[in-house]
Amino acid sequence: MPAPRRRPRPTPLGDSDPFTPDEGRPVRVRARALSADTHFEPHRHPWGQLAYCATGIVQVMTVPDETNLQAVTYIVPPSRAVWIPPGTRHAVTVREDAELRTLYVHAGATPAVWQSCRMIVVSALLRELVQAMDADSRRAAEPARDRLLTGLVLDELAHADTQPLGVPLPRDKRLRALCESVLNAPGERATLAEWAADTGASERTVARLFREELGTTYQQWRQQAVLAHALPLLARGVPIGQVAAATGYASDSAFSAMFKAAMGQPPTRWGLQSGGVG
Repeated sequence: MPAPRRRPRPTPLGDSDPFTPDEGRPVRVRARALSADTHFEPHRHPWGQLAYCATGIVQVMTVPDETNLQAVTYIVPPSRAVWIPPGTRHAVTVREDAELRTLYVHAGATPAVWQSCRMIVVSALLRELVQAMDADSRRAAEPARDRLLTGLVLDELAHADTQPLGVPLPRDKRLRALCESVLNAPGERATLAEWAADTGASERTVARLFREELGTTYQQWRQQAVLAHALPLLARGVPIGQVAAATGYASDSAFSAMFKAAMGQPPTRWGLQSGGVG
């Protein structure tokens, strides 16, 4: 039976007032150094938010109010960022010690096409712009420079490549607990029956819930969860053998075959083509 994972510790959000965007300064940057297992409970802002790490890895989970909308979780390395539209409930958990850079974007500066969450590729220019805005926030603001940086940030976001790497989460409490356990232990090689035993439901019931709630099988869903964990590791240059072991694969070849079938390219090429950091 899978071993229980240490629960992340809830952390107060802190005072966001000094970073609140407005029409005059529609983009603000908030920088925080956060230790692993730091957790921000579900919350929302009236502004849009881009969650980005200069270093480390965070997990962002959207928590829709509407029962007909799907919750989605994203594993976010430094080469990626997650866009969270204004008013969207979300929770954040730090998976590895992280230098979190949060861009708060005024609702009035948010294009209409940004009304859903998405994972974007962080370009080298966007990284430098965020760093520059963070540095400027620590000294007296220069309005003209701030306007230029803001315009460039918004333009980079509008033209950023997106990737469908979010992992959907079910509404059923039993299946939700199982899915979150798998996400928290991607290297665990437990069968669906073993995972189901912890939920108090039978393997048959859980398999049916996967089809009804998520429109997929357990194995297909787990593959998406594995990719969400593997991509940040590959982008950082972790050897394929270590990535395979960390995601529950018995051999490099089995992991590489799965990866190529899902992503259209071998894992050896991921870091180079994705703009990942090694």
